[in-house]
Amino acid sequence: MTLLIECIILLFFNKSSRFCLVKSANTNHNRVVNDKIIYDCVDINKQPSLSHPLLQNHKIQLKPSFSISKPKDKSKSKIQSNKIIECSDGTVPILKHTNVSVTNAQHWAKKHFSPFTIDSHGTHIAGVRALPYQGPYHGVTALMSVHDLNISVDQASYTNIYVGSGVSDKVNFLQTGWMVNPALFGDSRTWSYGFWKGVNGTGCYNTICPGFIQVSRTDPLSIPIPYPRKGDRAIYISILQDKETGNWWAADVKYNGHGMNIGYWPKELFDLISTNAGMVGVTGAVQASPSGKSPPMGNGYLPTENEMVSARVRDANIIDSNFKVIGSKKYKLEKILDSDKCYGLRDGRKKSFDEGTYVLFTYGGPGGDSCGV
Repeated sequence: MTLLIECIILLFFNKSSRFCLVKSANTNHNRVVNDKIIYDCVDINKQPSLSHPLLQNHKIQLKPSFSISKPKDKSKSKIQSNKIIECSDGTVPILKHTNVSVTNAQHWAKKHFSPFTIDSHGTHIAGVRALPYQGPYHGVTALMSVHDLNISVDQASYTNIYVGSGVSDKVNFLQTGWMVNPALFGDSRTWSYGFWKGVNGTGCYNTICPGFIQVSRTDPLSIPIPYPRKGDRAIYISILQDKETGNWWAADVKYNGHGMNIGYWPKELFDLISTNAGMVGVTGAVQASPSGKSPPMGNGYLPTENEMVSARVRDANIIDSNFKVIGSKKYKLEKILDSDKCYGLRDGRKKSFDEGTYVLFTYGGPGGDSCGV
């Protein structure tokens, strides 16, 4: 069978970009989460991302040259490990999209938080970052709590790790984390997501347009984050550059310690981070509605002295210029909080009270009508 792809041209980041929808893929069957969330199990070598002009001669890397492991976290936060999707060998899950979902993705991509333009209209952030003078960098990892939020269809709230570089008005960056965005995902649940911006300012969310190479047959880049059987939700995620290929891998680690390499953004997509990144960070971010009302961030509450009831990031690590994993507490991190009227950011204690792990920071807030532009 032949992979049939319907492509439309949209104005994206002020550039003409191709968005391709899987209409009838070379699949053996679908994986249905519900009537609106359907994944096609697509031949890994015929997935839509390989239609990207910069990937015409790309050879898929089936696994990275590095290994990942679970942080020493004995808290009640559980890293989700239930399998929702499982494609057969040689196929990978690709979320089906419609013209409406692609148009919504294009709209939200214009508004998406960039680590190099933190003063974007309607965007508010709370987090930390390591600046270029301490780099270059080859990745970042973090364990973060996951929360449900009540937001409107014209708002977005998310927490992510990121890597990137900028020169003049040109930027490249990658992000992955969790997001609540009813317009983008079609529901109000909390989803995992990835976002990239590369050569000529092009890029997008997840696998909505060609770019991200899906490798795992069980863990899509973007999927609703389920609840654990007990305890709080948490995800341990990473963006890691492969030393041998230069590709940027997205990976997560399950509660049982098993590391899952989801897939990667090929180095060919980038002209500033093909060899390394100048900045890494972890942040919470929101996008206000056109009326100016900002949504909640984190768990929707300001952080308190009790870290275990606050939205939190712990066990953050930075991959340094020598591809060594270094604890973030060994870096001088810049704090960013652009609206203390609506959101908060607190340093974590060196050791959390119940499990002895490093809490980097707590953050969040209710949002509202007076958060500023």
